[in-house]
Amino acid sequence: MIVAFASLRRLGLIAAAPALLLAQPAAAASQDDWDTASDVAVGGLLLWSIGVPAVKGDTQGALQAGGSAVAGFGAAQGLKQVFPEQRPDGSGNDSFPSGHTATAFAAATSILERRGPEEGIPALALASFVGLARVEADKHYWYDVVAGAALGAGAGLLITHGKPDKDGRMAVVVPWGDTRSLGVTVAARF
Repeated sequence: MIVAFASLRRLGLIAAAPALLLAQPAAAASQDDWDTASDVAVGGLLLWSIGVPAVKGDTQGALQAGGSAVAGFGAAQGLKQVFPEQRPDGSGNDSFPSGHTATAFAAATSILERRGPEEGIPALALASFVGLARVEADKHYWYDVVAGAALGAGAGLLITHGKPDKDGRMAVVVPWGDTRSLGVTVAARF
């Protein structure tokens, strides 16, 4: 019970951070503040997705999260070269897609895939905040962050795999039936 309460409290604090940042009036936050907030959030997600498994001895999880982040960021950088687009603030010709958002969603999706919704949902909320912050910082258009989110989530889903259960299985077979039919449901992670 105490462990469950501590986990809920920790998740509440993680989920509250973006909400507190968003609670400030938008007019009070400058574009530089939004830019800094997106940098901090991406760094936090990377540390969370790679550092937590590394500290817990889950080397495979840390490598998968790192690979997902590199793949998401790399895909975004490659597309920036193929589709050069002026940033909304005029600071460069590399708006599409958002590399920050791709990296954030790759890390968050790795957390979701490897450690479940208890950590994954707050991580995805923080990744969504990164996308919002990039638009508010006037570094990207909304479609830049949507494309970045898709790239990152795709990288996370392709590279990160859940941990096997205590028996080493990654699939579950569940027979079912009622008065009219019988069947088998197979759930697998791949």
